[in-house]
Amino acid sequence: MITKEQVNIKPGQLLIDGKWVDSVSGKTFDTINPATEEVLTTVAEGDREDIELAVAAARKAFEEGPWRKTDARDRGKVLLKIMELVEKYKDELAWLDTLDNGKPISETTNADLPLVIDCLLYYAGWADKIHGETIPVRGEFFNYTIREPVGVVGQIIPWNFPLLMAVWKIAPAIACGNTIILKPAEQTPLSALRLGEICREAGLPDGVLNIVPGYGPTAGAALAEHMDVDKIAFTGEYITGRTIMQAASKNLKRVSLELGGKSPNIVFADSDVDCAVNGAMTGIFFNQGEVCCAGSRLFIEKSIHDEFIDKLSNKASGLRVGNPEDANTQMGAQVSKEQFEKILGYIDKGKQEGAKLVTGGERCGEKGYFIKPTVFDAVNNDMKIAREEIFGPVVSAITFDDINEVTRQSNLSIYGLAAAVWTKDISKAHKLAKELKAGTIWINTYNTFDAASPFGGYKQSGFGRELGIHALELYTQIKSVWVNLGA
Repeated sequence: MITKEQVNIKPGQLLIDGKWVDSVSGKTFDTINPATEEVLTTVAEGDREDIELAVAAARKAFEEGPWRKTDARDRGKVLLKIMELVEKYKDELAWLDTLDNGKPISETTNADLPLVIDCLLYYAGWADKIHGETIPVRGEFFNYTIREPVGVVGQIIPWNFPLLMAVWKIAPAIACGNTIILKPAEQTPLSALRLGEICREAGLPDGVLNIVPGYGPTAGAALAEHMDVDKIAFTGEYITGRTIMQAASKNLKRVSLELGGKSPNIVFADSDVDCAVNGAMTGIFFNQGEVCCAGSRLFIEKSIHDEFIDKLSNKASGLRVGNPEDANTQMGAQVSKEQFEKILGYIDKGKQEGAKLVTGGERCGEKGYFIKPTVFDAVNNDMKIAREEIFGPVVSAITFDDINEVTRQSNLSIYGLAAAVWTKDISKAHKLAKELKAGTIWINTYNTFDAASPFGGYKQSGFGRELGIHALELYTQIKSVWVNLGA
């Protein structure tokens, strides 16, 4: 693996119509290393005028450029080339996300990048398998459907998995023949910009992928409300999702939203307790808890409560928190000062509400945005820390007596992104899988993903499904063609 010193971190520009350019305003912003609180580099700050240029480039590329009419198998070859280049530069990309986001290098290397590569490979294989159907209609008619690209797509991605979230959206969109304006999160723009370079190297035509770093209220809002954008895809928190829906209504553009969660992680007494403890650790402390589907509400059956909390708190207090550049680090820094302070605010609120702080609950070290893994016990489902998405390494343990009670409490949330069940009773597991209102149900596992399996939420966790065949629905539209055979 290459060293951090071998990574070329340079000032970032905008990618518009195949060219790297400064913002129209000339403004830039700093991107910060959250582990050191030091500036990594400056990045061009896109604004409304830059979005206008990017949308115009994407529209021209869609209507006049070669991509939409490129043979589907050749689109797949370009995606394969992008995948090969990502694999070639995977160490550099892992370092970029570690430095920009604060997550451990072991996670970006062993989790993020393999999933990125797999996603690109998966949709490269789909490119020439997107087709319509023939339909047996009444009368002397031949009816068939064509599945066509939506057109110009705006994609707004979050900061918790910068490269992975970009690829989750880019790969299916370009496999289907769309053109894209990507707005990376202002906290973590570096890997997306490097991906833009890789896409150019792979031969993606000019204007197919445009990248405009900037802030949500300016660049993001301009993209969401733009009258010449056909579809907007957003991952982030639900309040912003509502704002995007309102903006998108101006031209009734299609919208897909992958929003937050307050996912229940349910542990029954008949489970393998040690396995469930490890699952609870993964569910809340992976990626510093900055995971939309984090198992932040931990429901524990009363008879194993004490044993479970003892084992969980011992493991949590033993996690190695610190320098993300150290291969032995298990939990890194929160992404920004703002997020760091927000999490600590929720921890204070939990104490005020009467929850029992078992371990953690404070800053780790004196520099960087590190927080100790935090376990709250004696939480009830009405507390703020059990209702609101903290997006940090904070788990709220709630005791339950029976399956009906835990089902009701689990579903008593505005969110419905994911849930997990730990039990050796397969009938109980399947019953809960049916009753829990969430887009993903894990049984005796947590945070398991594959490019082939759909991901998305119920309720205010959003709508639309990313990954799998279902993501193709987000980036295609269907045309019905009728032929009169009696004419």
